[in-house]
Amino acid sequence: MAAQQPGKEHNSMIHPSYVDLMNVVNKGVEEGETPVINSRYSIVMATAKRARQIVDGDAPMVDNVAGKKPLSIAVEELEQEKLKILPQDEEEVLGYEEADLAAARALENSLTEEALRESEEASEENPSDAAADSESEEN
Repeated sequence: MAAQQPGKEHNSMIHPSYVDLMNVVNKGVEEGETPVINSRYSIVMATAKRARQIVDGDAPMVDNVAGKKPLSIAVEELEQEKLKILPQDEEEVLGYEEADLAAARALENSLTEEALRESEEASEENPSDAAADSESEEN
C-alpha cells in the first residue's frame, strides 16, 4: 500500500458524506424533535431535485461552479447551507413509489461514480504525487 505524503489526503469516499449532509440539514433541530431528514434517500432526492433545477436554468447558489456537474453543485449548495430541505409529512414519504426509490439509487450510484472519476482525474493531473507514492512503496 502506498504511503501518503503528509498533508495529502486520499479518500475514495464521497465528500461530504451522507452523514455530514444530514447533520447540516438537521442543524438546529432540538433534542426530541423530528429531524428534517433521517435517511440517505431524502438527501439523494433533495439534491437530485436541485440538480434538475440547475439543469433547467436556475443559477447556482455557490461560487466556482465551472466544470462541475449539476449534482455536484447541488451537494455543495446543501453542504454550504445555501439549500434548505423542508420536512415532508409522513404519509407523503410513505407514498413514494418503487420507481422513485430506484431513481434515488441510480443517482446515488452516479454520485459515487462521479466522485471516483474526479479522484482519478485529480491523480492524473498530479503525476508527481503518484511518482512520490511509487518511490515510497519502493523504500
